[in-house]
Amino acid sequence: MTPEPAPGQYASVVPLRAAPTGGMERVQPHDLDAEQAVVGALMLAPETIAQVGAAMDPADHYRPAHETIHRAILDLHGQGRPVDPITLGHHLDHAGILAKVGGRQYLHTLVQAVPSTSHAEYYAGIVHQLAGRRRSIEAGTRIVQLGMSPDATDDDVREALALGAETVPDMWAEPIPLNVQPKLPLFPISALPGWLGAYVAAVAEETQTPPDMAGALALSVLATAAGGRAVVQVRGRWREPTNLFVVVALGPANRKSSVFAAMTSPLYEAESSLVEGSNLAIVEAEVTVKMAREAADKAATQAAKAEGPERDNLIAEAIGLAQTAETLTVPVRPRLLADDATPEVVTTLLAEQGGRLAVMSAEGGIFDIIAGRYSGIPNMEVFLKGHAGDRIRVDRRSREEFIAAPALTMGLAVQPSVLEDIGKNRGFDGRGLLARFLYCMPESLVGHRKINPGPVPAAVAATYERNVYALTLRLADWTDPLVIQLTPEADQALIAYEQGIEPQLRAKGGRLGHIGKWAGKLIGATARIAGLLHLAAHVDGGNNEPVTEATMRAAIEIADYFTAHALTVFDLMGADATQARARTLLDVLTANGWETVSRRDLFAKLSRAEFPTVADLEPAAALLEEHGYLRSDTPPRTGKRGRPPAPRYLVHPHLREGQT
Repeated sequence: MTPEPAPGQYASVVPLRAAPTGGMERVQPHDLDAEQAVVGALMLAPETIAQVGAAMDPADHYRPAHETIHRAILDLHGQGRPVDPITLGHHLDHAGILAKVGGRQYLHTLVQAVPSTSHAEYYAGIVHQLAGRRRSIEAGTRIVQLGMSPDATDDDVREALALGAETVPDMWAEPIPLNVQPKLPLFPISALPGWLGAYVAAVAEETQTPPDMAGALALSVLATAAGGRAVVQVRGRWREPTNLFVVVALGPANRKSSVFAAMTSPLYEAESSLVEGSNLAIVEAEVTVKMAREAADKAATQAAKAEGPERDNLIAEAIGLAQTAETLTVPVRPRLLADDATPEVVTTLLAEQGGRLAVMSAEGGIFDIIAGRYSGIPNMEVFLKGHAGDRIRVDRRSREEFIAAPALTMGLAVQPSVLEDIGKNRGFDGRGLLARFLYCMPESLVGHRKINPGPVPAAVAATYERNVYALTLRLADWTDPLVIQLTPEADQALIAYEQGIEPQLRAKGGRLGHIGKWAGKLIGATARIAGLLHLAAHVDGGNNEPVTEATMRAAIEIADYFTAHALTVFDLMGADATQARARTLLDVLTANGWETVSRRDLFAKLSRAEFPTVADLEPAAALLEEHGYLRSDTPPRTGKRGRPPAPRYLVHPHLREGQT
C-alpha cells in the first residue's frame, strides 16, 4: 500500500457523510489499497472514468482525501482538461486544498500504486461493496440507537428503516451522455506574461469578442517575431522551432478583422522599419552590382578587340570581373507577413526571407488555395515542411529554390463551416496538415455584447506595441538561431506531462486516440509555446536565461486548452467514427426497448452501410459500455457439452423507459 500522508494533513477535511456514533469501536470495512488504485488509475488512464463511474460513486471512498481527489478528477474531466498529477495538483492548489489531500507528492505516489489500469473497474467494485457495508452498519447502528432510546417514536424507527433500505445500491448508475460536449474552457490569459495578457483582455473587452481569438493570435504574433530565429532545446538532439499554426473558428459578425488589426499592427510597423533600414543597403547593392556588370562587360569588349598576348590578359581580367559580378546580390526587401498567397508564392517568399514568414488572415481562403483553387492540384508541401522545419528544395525549369530550415507561421480566423469542409478533404488529413494546427472554437458573444465598452488603455496598448516591435527587431538579424534551454525543473514538468499524455494516445480506449495524429504533436507544440512565452517574458534580452518551471507549466495550461478545443473541432470534422456509430446504436436500442439482446439480434437491426460487419459494431458497443448504457453478460454454461452460451448485452433501464 502506498504510504499515507500524515493524519494532520486531513485534519480540516470534512467528510461528506456522517460517521456512526456510539458502540462502534472497531474500524469499519474499507480497503485503502483499492481506493488508491482507483484514483491512481483515473489519473493514469482517464479513459477508465466512465467504467469507474458505472461501478462506484466518489462518496464510496472511506478516506475523505480520496473522495476529494476523485471529485476533482471528475471536475477536470468534465471541463475537457487532462487529469494528470501536475494539472490535478494545480487545480487542487488553486482551490486551496492541495495540502489537505497530501500534496503533490501523494498524487504522484497514487499513480505509482496502480497495479493495472485495466482493472480499475474491479477496484472500484471493491470500494463500492465496502461502502455499502459501511452504510448498512451506519443504518443498523442508527436503528439500534433509536430502538434503545425511550424518546424515539415509531415514525423515527420507520424513517430509519427506510433510510437503511436506501443503502442497497441501484444496479445501474446514471449513464454519461454521448452527445453532450463539455463546456469548452476559455483561453487561459493568466498563463501569458503580464503585459501580453493585459492587452489580450483589453482587446477582447473593447471588441466584445471572446478572449480566445486575441489570445490565440497573440501566440501567432510571437511566433511571427521569433519563428526562424529561435529554437527550443528540449533534450538530446530534440529541438523545436518556435513557429506555430493556429486557427480560430468563429461565426460571422464576430469582428475578426478588428481583432486581427489590433494584434498584428506592431508586426507591420516592424516590417516597415526593417524595409526602411534596408533601403540604403539595397540601393548600394544595386549600384555595386550594376557597376560590376558594366566593368565586366567593358573588359569583355576590350578583350574582344585586342590581339596577341594582350588579348589573353584582358580575357582573364574580364572573366574575373564577371565572376565577381555574379557573386554580388541585391538584398530583398524584408517581409514578415503574407495573406492571400499561393503555395508557390509562399515558397518563394520563404526562400527570399531566409526561411521566415507568417501567413495571417481573418478569412479561410488559404485552405481553398492549398486545396488547388488556382492550379486544380492540391499543394501543401511547403506548409507541411514549413511547420516541421524540414528542408525545402524546388528544382523546376522556371526556378530553383532551397530553404535549409523553413519556419512558417500561420494565424487564421475562419468560420466553423470552413473546418467542416476541410475535414472532408481526405488529403488534408492524410498528409497530416490538419494535425499541425492548434484549434480553438470559442463561444460567440453575438447577442450578449456590451454597447460602447471601454477602449484598450493607452498604456497597455503602448506596452504591447513596443514589446512586439522590440522583440521582432531584436531577433531579425539572427542568422544562427537563438537556442533556448530548459531548466531541469522545466524539463521534468514536460516529461511528467508527456507521461500523462502518452496513455491517452492509445487507439483503443485512449481519450485522444481518435485524434492521434494531432495529439502526437502536442508535446512538441507545448515546448514551442514555452519558448514563445519565455521570449515574451524577456523582451529586452536574457538570451542565456533558460525556460523556468513556471513558464513550462503555463505552456502546459495553454496546451490543455488547445487539447479540449481540438477534441470538439475534430468531432465537428467527423474524426470520431466510433462515436457517430455509437449514437446510431443508441437510437436502435431506444427504439426497440430491449432489456437484454444478443449481439446477433442487435446487428440484424443495423444498417449494413454504417455497420458492414460485426467487427464494426464492437467498438461502438464498447463505447456505450464505457458510458454506462450497456453491460456485457455471458450466461453460465448449463451443460458440459456444446457451445458456450453467446454473450448478450444488458440494456440500461432508462433506454426502455424512454421508449415507453
